[in-house]
Parts: sequence; C-alpha cells; structure tokens
Amino acid sequence: MSNTLYPHPKFSIITVTYNAGKVLEDTIQSVVLQTYRNVEYIIVDGNSKDNTLEIVEKYRNRISQVISEPDKGLYDAMNKAINNANGDYLLFLNAGDKFHSDDTLEKIIKGVSSVHGDDFDEETWPAVLYGETDIVNDNGEFLRHRRLQAPDILSWRSFLNGMLVCHQSFYVRADIARQFHYNLRYRFSGDFDWCVRIMKDAVQKGLPLYNTRQILTDYLAEGMTTKNHRKSLFERLRIMCRHYGCMAAIRQHLWFVVRAMVKR
Repeated sequence: MSNTLYPHPKFSIITVTYNAGKVLEDTIQSVVLQTYRNVEYIIVDGNSKDNTLEIVEKYRNRISQVISEPDKGLYDAMNKAINNANGDYLLFLNAGDKFHSDDTLEKIIKGVSSVHGDDFDEETWPAVLYGETDIVNDNGEFLRHRRLQAPDILSWRSFLNGMLVCHQSFYVRADIARQFHYNLRYRFSGDFDWCVRIMKDAVQKGLPLYNTRQILTDYLAEGMTTKNHRKSLFERLRIMCRHYGCMAAIRQHLWFVVRAMVKR
C-alpha cells in the first residue's frame, strides 16, 4: 500500500480470553492475516488454566501486548485493554470471532478516506466505524446474517430498538473510548451501555458515525450474552431505562417478547 493513497490510522485490536484454547487460534490468524498492517494486537487473558497461553506464545512475535492476570470479569479485562491501547481506533474481537475477510481493515480505511479526506486527523474523523455481522458455527461455517441489521444512519437512539450493531463491529476512536470505561455493575450487557455512551458523546462533539456498508465480523454463536440470554435481557432493560426512560424501555421490551413469540 502506498502512503499517498490514503491515511494509515492505527487499529488496536483487542482479544479478551479465559480458557479459550479451543477457539483462539482462528481469531489470532484472522488478525495476523490482515492486509492492513498499521495495527497493534492486544490479548488480555484472565489467567487461563488450559492451553490458551501456549497458543498465544506460538504467535507472540505478532502480538504487541499480552496481559495475563486474574480479573473481575469480561468488562474489567476490556477496561485494561482500553488503558493500554496505543492506536487511533480500537475494536474488540473476542476469542472465537474473526474478521470477515483478510482485507476488512484495508477496505474500511479506503472507504473512510474517500469521504473524509487523505489526511488522518483525529479531530475530524468519525467517532465510530460500524458495519454488519455474520453468525458462524464452531467450524467457522456461515449460519446466517445477524438478525438485527445496522441502520444506514446510526445514532444513540437507534439502540432503543435493540443492539443494532454487534459490539465486535463497532470500532471506536481511542481518544473517546478512554473517556468511557465499561461499567462493572453490568455482567452481560455492559457493551450495550458502553456503545450508547460513546454515541451520545459523538453527538456532543459533532462527530459522525460512519457506516462502512461491509460485513466486518464473523461472530461465533453462543457467546457469553447468548448463553445468559434472560439475565442479559433484564440487565439491558435497566440500561435502557437509564438512557431512554423506563416507559419507553418497558414498551420496547414488550415488543421484543411479542416479536420473539411470532417468530416461533
């Protein structure tokens, strides 16, 4: 790639792990095979007891930082990564998840620079880069497109209709992310709350949310939130009450229940 064609902001790619040896290698390979090279890769491990760290060591020369120590859960580990990230944008690609293609990041930068100019300027570039997500099985085989689709124009109010953009397909400017750590009161839906707070801040700063119009992530089915679906829903209701008001949140959750029953 020529430096004269488009800017080269650095991506901080973050993978949080705990006993993820069965699925981690595919994630690491999807990172190291990216054609876009201005990246740092950070792995935050919760002191795994399986072969996770053996796999990490296998790719150690391609990983910028490895943090392995006990933590207070997923969102505590993500906060550690935010504190240690040195990139211009950060994104979370958890163990088992993968970039949709080897040139995902390269295509994003080409698209953004065509709209926002050839010089990277963290004062004017989008607060968030977002896109679509596909659901895959343990073998990385396509199962379906994610049911909730990213809207053409995203705003913080969009999430009243659910988490329309998957967390793994929501890339945030690092200078903004550092101002908004994950709230450790939440165990399952802290990413929902974090994304809303990020988007609210973007409005206040007058910064755009950029739709890449691409599938960014292959998301492994049966993630933590999926496995704890009911608990996640109750937690999300609390978060939505906080951001949108309880009447609107309850009304929307009743609609979620009706929609789920109809789909059966």
